[in-house]
Amino acid sequence: MRLLRSIYGQVLLGIALGIAVGVVAPDFAVGCKILGDMFINLIKMIVAPVIFCTVVVGIAHVGDMKSVGRMGLKTILYFEAATTVALGAGLLFVNLLRPGDGVNATVDSLDAKLVAGIAGKAHAQSPMEIVANIIPHSAVDAFAKGDLIQVMFFSVLVGMGLAMLGRRGEFPLKVVHAFGDVLMKVVGLIMHFAPIGAFGAMAFTIGKFGLGILAQYGMLIVSLYLTFIVFIAVFLGGVMRFYVGLSLWKLFRYSREELFILLGTTSTESVLPRIMAKLNGLGVDKSVTGLVMPAGLSFNMDGSCIYLTMAIGFIAQALNIPLTWEQELGILAIALVTSKGVAGVAGAILFVLAATLQASQLLPVAGIALIIGVDRILNELRCVTNAIGNMVATLVIARWEGKIDLAHARAVLDGRITPDFDLLDDEDAVADAIPAREPAAAFRRPLPAAVPAT
Repeated sequence: MRLLRSIYGQVLLGIALGIAVGVVAPDFAVGCKILGDMFINLIKMIVAPVIFCTVVVGIAHVGDMKSVGRMGLKTILYFEAATTVALGAGLLFVNLLRPGDGVNATVDSLDAKLVAGIAGKAHAQSPMEIVANIIPHSAVDAFAKGDLIQVMFFSVLVGMGLAMLGRRGEFPLKVVHAFGDVLMKVVGLIMHFAPIGAFGAMAFTIGKFGLGILAQYGMLIVSLYLTFIVFIAVFLGGVMRFYVGLSLWKLFRYSREELFILLGTTSTESVLPRIMAKLNGLGVDKSVTGLVMPAGLSFNMDGSCIYLTMAIGFIAQALNIPLTWEQELGILAIALVTSKGVAGVAGAILFVLAATLQASQLLPVAGIALIIGVDRILNELRCVTNAIGNMVATLVIARWEGKIDLAHARAVLDGRITPDFDLLDDEDAVADAIPAREPAAAFRRPLPAAVPAT
């Protein structure tokens, strides 16, 4: 079958087989977790160097440091606006749908030991602490820990340094560029293991928690997924249509392989290199993808923000603790700070949830025990929403900065151009990908300017 020859078709098959194995042989399925972990580790091994090469090349080609600073400021402004809307959507829908009503749990009945480890490690950072943590203790430490926001910070400095060198920076820039091409080939090799990783992760989830958990937490799951869908369709879809000028649905179709891999692995990092390459394939400048996408992993997790406020509302309703609208707005304000720094891996949001509960002091941290069992199930679409939100953010900043060829992007999304992701900076390769019936000049995007001479 043609579908099974594509990566996303194989990933779909892996997810389906994972569900089947999880139901039929749950003990065996739990052991399959190692397959998902191995695939995620393969990606984590390569993602920091990919970010480094992409950001360095993009920033060095920009040359104008004022442009980089302006782009960074616009990125922060959009991130804050998007996460505020996401947090507000979570609060709105949890109050409208009230998934926690009828649970009637009590504080005494909560298993505090179940969340003791999470509560002990949770820490609500101040805005200044968040900014301070962007700067690594050393460049090696940032790469060793895989802290992408710190890697990005170091990469921006290196890119600025190469730009300031002028002609002397051309050779090291070519080396970084060539190394980045090699890394993208490695990413392509790793992607062949995506179906196995998706199978292992999904088999573990179903084998560990079973399908019965869907009935037990049915209303919460339905409420959360409905909120995700409305947020994506209304807010992100509206931004794409009325500001960027592109179709969100066509963007889904264009990036379907990455979204299905993400659905199976529930790790945003697992598809980051490929998503960045595909955004470049749309005609987005590398300086934009290199800055916005890695930063979004920490500062623009829309799905996690929706989950955060909805989980807090669910805990309050389940414990029959009423919250006034002033208290809910206070939680939203706290969550605007605590939601920053969410890692792109499953389970990290629980630490943020604990930190938010500790900071607000309105609900017991032990209330996390009410949702800890279903967190993995809820993480599926949460990660997908995070990724879609960051793709849209990248396109918004590119449109804002004038660093996207919209004619080229529409041609790619319409299927008139199939870009070669390994040759995105080669103008002739892009032109060769255009069918003969299309006027090639109309869809060629200009190459980035050379490193400015000093």
